[in-house]
Amino acid sequence: MNRIDAMQAFLAVADLEGFAPAARRLGLSPSAVTRLIAALEERLGARLLQRTTRSVALTDAGQRYLARVRRILADVEEAEASIQDERTRPSGRLVVSAPIGFGRLHVSPVMSEYLKRYTEVSGELRLTDHMINLIEDGVDLAVRIGHLPDSSLVARQVGEMRRVVVASPGYLKARGEPKTPEAIASHQTVQFGATAASLDWRFVREGRDIRIGSVPRFITNSADAAIQYAVKGGGLTRVMAYQAADALKRGRLKIVLAKFEQSPLPIHVVYPTQRLLSAKVRAFIDLVLEVSDWYFD
Repeated sequence: MNRIDAMQAFLAVADLEGFAPAARRLGLSPSAVTRLIAALEERLGARLLQRTTRSVALTDAGQRYLARVRRILADVEEAEASIQDERTRPSGRLVVSAPIGFGRLHVSPVMSEYLKRYTEVSGELRLTDHMINLIEDGVDLAVRIGHLPDSSLVARQVGEMRRVVVASPGYLKARGEPKTPEAIASHQTVQFGATAASLDWRFVREGRDIRIGSVPRFITNSADAAIQYAVKGGGLTRVMAYQAADALKRGRLKIVLAKFEQSPLPIHVVYPTQRLLSAKVRAFIDLVLEVSDWYFD
């Protein structure tokens, strides 16, 4: 049994929920796919799929194994592509997705440099704060901030982002600087985030997560609005470090409660496993690592 062939057969059956459609995708007969799956289960000593006359479903072991198979096959595809494409100059159309604020400030400059460097590529940068389906929306890669859900996407970490509590020096002089998360209760707060999000602010003390409730004076889904209000003395607000970077640099805001911050959020570039990592995608990732510092203090 060729283990890679067997893994590919298992992945196709799991994705397409059937042996016949998997066989068509792989260019094999249904019986050949059945033999590959049977040999794989025999080798592992575990049933991966539950079969009925009408459907195919993953067992618990199959679900766990599927996540690892996706990563393994993605690595194999990337290794092969790196050899096959090493002499291929990036070309064609590259579609990149990124969060609106971060994309405008940090991804757009990379795209500009990329298109200047690789003249055979045309680019499109889609800025949205909504989670999109890369395959359905025809996106080659996306920049995402935060912990990623399990998915069929390959992820490459390219940075990390602090979440910080900030206020203006004038506000802190008048109201005092909070020394513990609980002190937030005596301060005016500015809530930034989705309107349906929890009003609790999260911190870490001695390795334990804690939640502090807030009664915000001002609520907005715009980071710019929250920061502008805080700069004018509106109170404490909690944002991502890059969003407050300019105001911090100019001394218009100050970070407080730094020792209680949660761990930084990872920044990843993600792309679909179903595609070989093309020269144009690899070149963009390499350029991010070359010209950008997305590890925000």
